[in-house]
Amino acid sequence: MAVEDKHISYRIYLVAFVIFLMAMAITVKLTNIQWVEGDYYRKLAKDRTVKTFVIPANKGNIYSSDGSLLATSIPNYTIRFDAMAPKTKDFDAKVDSLSMDLSKLLGKPVSYYESLLRNARTNKSRYTLIAEDLSYTEYSKVKKMPLFNKGAYKGGIIVEQKTVREHPIGKIAERTIGYDRIDDGVIKRVGIEGAFGKYLNGKDGKVLKQKIAKGQWKPIRDINEVDPQDGYDVISTIDVYIQDIAHHALLKQLQEYDAEHGCVVVMETKTGQVKAISNLGRDEVSGNYYETINYAVAEAHEPGSTFKLIDMIALLDDNKVDTSKVYDSHGGTIIYRGRKVRDSHEGGYGKISLARGFEVSSNTVMVQAVYENYNGNPKQFVDRIDKMGLNKSLGLPFQGEGKPVIPQPTDKTWNPISLPWMAFGYGVAVTPLQTLTLYNAIANNGEMVKPQFVSEIKEWNKTIKKYDKQVINPKICSDETLKKLKNILQNVVKRGTAAKLYSKDFSMAGKTGTAAAGYGTNGGSDKYYISSFVGYFPAENPKYSCIVVVHKPNTSMNNYYGADVAGPVFKRIAQKIFTDVPSTNEIKNLDKKITKQENKYNEYFAKAQAVKNTIPNLKGMSGMDAVALLGNLGIKVKIKGIGKVKSQSVQAGEPVIKNSTITLELS
Repeated sequence: MAVEDKHISYRIYLVAFVIFLMAMAITVKLTNIQWVEGDYYRKLAKDRTVKTFVIPANKGNIYSSDGSLLATSIPNYTIRFDAMAPKTKDFDAKVDSLSMDLSKLLGKPVSYYESLLRNARTNKSRYTLIAEDLSYTEYSKVKKMPLFNKGAYKGGIIVEQKTVREHPIGKIAERTIGYDRIDDGVIKRVGIEGAFGKYLNGKDGKVLKQKIAKGQWKPIRDINEVDPQDGYDVISTIDVYIQDIAHHALLKQLQEYDAEHGCVVVMETKTGQVKAISNLGRDEVSGNYYETINYAVAEAHEPGSTFKLIDMIALLDDNKVDTSKVYDSHGGTIIYRGRKVRDSHEGGYGKISLARGFEVSSNTVMVQAVYENYNGNPKQFVDRIDKMGLNKSLGLPFQGEGKPVIPQPTDKTWNPISLPWMAFGYGVAVTPLQTLTLYNAIANNGEMVKPQFVSEIKEWNKTIKKYDKQVINPKICSDETLKKLKNILQNVVKRGTAAKLYSKDFSMAGKTGTAAAGYGTNGGSDKYYISSFVGYFPAENPKYSCIVVVHKPNTSMNNYYGADVAGPVFKRIAQKIFTDVPSTNEIKNLDKKITKQENKYNEYFAKAQAVKNTIPNLKGMSGMDAVALLGNLGIKVKIKGIGKVKSQSVQAGEPVIKNSTITLELS
């Protein structure tokens, strides 16, 4: 018996020892977890239940030069319901009235919302969708509804905010305004939005959210960890009035000639600021025209006769010939290396001067002049083109700018017909904007300026960055050459290929162009035409330059020439700008002080200076001044009535709360 007891005692000791070892191991493990691996496990637990989410910053706005809003960020709200948050007493008391208010605002039956809310409560859903794509006004109404007005933890309302980009003026200039977004994982940056994203995008904020169900997260508190910082505003050079004129003038002509696509650009002569740009392409299914591709910037093609200005600049500035030099058009056909150069006019023009040859756009005259004077040294002619910068892209801020093609005598592809073909705009490629830049230089007394789409970056009324005029070439030719070219370009409209556009009441200068394209494919069966007109107005003191290019006008109408297809768009734009614009008559006595006005301003200024961190007393102040004053404090304003402030919802002396809303009653 004693021996047996002894064995039992050993076993007890052994078991106790094992338990002791296990306890020690557990203690060591717990100590290790607590002091050695504790930070890791605490972080892991937190990451699985609490997570930082990014709050995208509101993009800055894009404005036109006249202050119109071209693109802006609009808050968009989604409302969800955490059915487990409210107390049973609160839920039962408020579910009926909440359902009624939701029905009134969102349009669905009361029974729909009551069923939705009760089912969510029964199923213990913590993330039930109530409504999405709500405006700020709608969201404000929802959060004031019964139950939801108790907030996230007592009322169960979950608010998710995102921003969407809106274009208040619609589709006009949509491609130039552009976008900056991610499509299928690919970042796409187009137009002003894409080019100036670093200013527009701002800085994202951060908010902590807690996991409440599988894949569902809820904000931990009502304030953000880091508030987002709005982006800067971009002031474009676009003038909405001129843009509207250009857009509709182009659209009308594309529809009339059943053309495939086209573009128009209006540029301020002295600064290079683009006041209007429209790019319209036809949808083959609907037949309607849309802003699809920025043709003016991206599409480099053979310009045809508008390129003949290069011939004149080179010939005159290199002192090769004078405008009075006479050439025989040889019945409208000349041959180089077995290839024919033809005039559009049947039978040619007989013997005419170089100036007249340009005015009537004679291919035979212009090719002869260039070939005779540069065939022995084609590099001199090409160097003239390169010197003007036409062999390089303009260096615009947009992606996808078209690359010019100017053949060089050192190229392997250079051949005996390269020079004569260049003389009438074939075998080369430039974008419409490059061609406009060249003609604008003539209008601007020889100074070639870079097209500009943005004038400045602003934060409210503070200028962050200003974009001044950029000079590409300070003088593309001599003053003597400029004088002759201006006269000839004016004569193109008075008595040349664009004589149909002439008006004795309004002066214009420019050049027509009609280029045949696709002639080298499928035996010439794919041949089509590119009609263009480029110039400036008024001719004597140019303020604007403009180019119009129309691709593939319907040839069944037997009228596809630049003067007939593109020219009328140019004329319509020029005349409307100078006949329909608001009066620019001088207003005298602008400096005369008005006592009442001065007193009102001083009163406003005094209050503005005194305001710091508290709400001012606005009673008696004009509604406009009150809105401005509160806006500078970062407070949203809701107005009722008109006139002066009668009462304010937040009383004077209360602390300023950013982004809060004050209601002002006016009378």
